[in-house]
This record gives sequence, structure tokens and C-alpha cells, in this order.
Amino acid sequence: MKKAVVLLSGGLDSTTTLACAINDGYEVIALSMLYGQRHSKEIESAKKVAEHYHAKHIIVEMDMSFLHSSALTSQDLKVPSHNSASEVKADIPVTYVPARNITMLSLAAGLCESEGGDAIYIGANSVDYSGYPDCRPEFFEAFQKVLNVGTKCGVQGSPVKIITPILSMSKAEIVKLATKLGAPLQYTWSCYNGGEKACGHCDSCLLRLKGFAEAGIKDPVEYEGSI
Repeated sequence: MKKAVVLLSGGLDSTTTLACAINDGYEVIALSMLYGQRHSKEIESAKKVAEHYHAKHIIVEMDMSFLHSSALTSQDLKVPSHNSASEVKADIPVTYVPARNITMLSLAAGLCESEGGDAIYIGANSVDYSGYPDCRPEFFEAFQKVLNVGTKCGVQGSPVKIITPILSMSKAEIVKLATKLGAPLQYTWSCYNGGEKACGHCDSCLLRLKGFAEAGIKDPVEYEGSI
């Protein structure tokens, strides 16, 4: 069976992407990263999702908390809060973690080549997203070229493929696809904050809520307040 490494954060997008890889016929290896993020709830969610699929799950610790410019790796910066998804702008927000996807894809490429894998699946999205530069099609096209010339399997003519199944989907389309594939959305965590319940006001929560509302599907995750 062909094999793929799936970058799994534990959120809606990465969980849907893992479901896509399995639906595409791949044996999956889930790869998660403890990079010094504000909380570990998303990693706990990733563990539950991987267990649900009986997938091999590798968690890499690579502390990026020295990157003080991101609200996700620095406790000194506040995660932006809004009242509606319409307030989420396309500008690069303070939650952007410099070179995070570059680092994660590099680790995934090494693991994939080591395991004799064929592909890397990543749940990046360039439609309903927070404006991160490393979630755009041109970034993945450029990184594919890096794998083509910078890995053993690449220079031998069989490079690892980067697959981005939800890149051009709206959040509503992602929710519908996840539901169709039976992805365990009840285990997912998308909130930038690590409270007992999702905050409902950070960019990630608002985009998620917008997606479920537009899809006409109830979000199984609990939110603070009356959301």
C-alpha cells in the first residue's frame, strides 16, 4: 500500500486532510509538532484523531518559543479577538509563526523519505484563512521544487509529492467534506486559546464557526458563553 505522512495539528483542517489521505488509499503516518505553542490542547486532539484512525502518530518537540513576534509562541502577545468572521482581515496577523510550515514540511519530508512514503498531506487553506503567507498555492509550488532537487528520492526521479486537498475550499466546503468522510470532528480543537472550551472569538474559532454555519451542520465542539 502507498504511504503518506499527514501533518496533523488536531484542528478541523488537518483532521479533514487526514481523512482525505485515507480515502485516497494511503496508509498514513500522522506527524504533529510541539513547537512551544500557547497550549497543548491541539496536541491532545491530534492524539485522539490518530487513535480514532489507528494511525501511527509521531510527535516531534521543537521549541520555537524564541520566536517572540508570534502570539502563538509568545505569552507576551495577545491573541486578537473579534465579534464576527467579517472582522478577520487578510493581512498577516500576529498569530503567524515565522517559518512554521517550512519547518513542518521539512520534517515531514524527512520522515516520508525515511519511511519510503510517496506523499505529504497538509491541511493548508487559502480561502477562509488568516492571511498566512505559507498557506498559499505559490508557497507549496516552490516547496515542491525544493523536494524535487533537495532529496535523494527527488534527484532520483521519484520526489515526495505535496498534496493539499483543501487548499481551495471554503470552510463550509471543508466541513461538508469532513462530514461526508466521517472525520471525528468531535475530537478537533481549532481555538488559539487553551481554555476548557473554545473561546469563539479568535480568528480560528470565528472562521470555523462561519464554516459550520454556512454548511448547515452543528459544530460538535463547545464554546464559551452563548455561542
